[in-house]
Amino acid sequence: MTKRYFADLDKYAESDVVIVGAGSAGLSAAYVLAKARPDLKIAIIESNVAVGGGCFLGGQLFSAMVLRKPADQFIEDLGLEYEDEGNFIVVKHAALFITTLCSKVLALPNVKLFNATCVEDLITRKDAAGSTRIAGVVTNWTLVSMHHDDQSCMDPNTINSKVIISCTGHDGPMGAFCVKRLASLGLLKRNAMGALDMNKAEDAIVKNTREVFPGLICAGMELSECDSHNRMGPTFGAMVLSGVKAAEEALKVYDVRKKQDLEDMC
Repeated sequence: MTKRYFADLDKYAESDVVIVGAGSAGLSAAYVLAKARPDLKIAIIESNVAVGGGCFLGGQLFSAMVLRKPADQFIEDLGLEYEDEGNFIVVKHAALFITTLCSKVLALPNVKLFNATCVEDLITRKDAAGSTRIAGVVTNWTLVSMHHDDQSCMDPNTINSKVIISCTGHDGPMGAFCVKRLASLGLLKRNAMGALDMNKAEDAIVKNTREVFPGLICAGMELSECDSHNRMGPTFGAMVLSGVKAAEEALKVYDVRKKQDLEDMC
């Protein structure tokens, strides 16, 4: 186990795409991206021991999962049954959705999940034109990161990557990390999440999933801390569709970044 773990760390130290956060948006992005491009090496970094994010916590622990259409198309692709309620669908249990999705993602040969691991910082690099872009992440075991203030510091690890997809959720202990870090550096303006308006929030988050800074695509509720979108409550259609769009955006960005890296080397 130890040998394989450190071999994985070494193998994925140079990745094509890093996905930060293994909630509904992050795993949806991984699923679409890894299936579309089996040639890409994809690392998923999750700060918690378990995956799932809000899927185990939404709606004051209510079990049923509500997803607004057209997320039903994604659910059908996963092979899950659901109840059709007109503009939205209901999956029997959020845990059924996220565990099914996770099992399909982890079965893909070009994906590796590093759980109980958090992103402590971002790697920045200047291109030939002198512009700054994100070129990877700095990682550490979550328990180590949580005790930097009361224990001796343990130096972190790094993962270089052409594209980062950040889906760490709204503000919290580990939430909105990449947006908050870029804001602290003065590279991005952070706007706090707005009050709850479910319909506006879902539309805005899906529509605005994008590369918010060169090399960094932001998806899911972390985007609300960048754009001040409304809180949405325990409805997950936008999380799934934002993850899908993030994967599509990553495919557009990846080839551009790869070409830039080659030009910078010349």
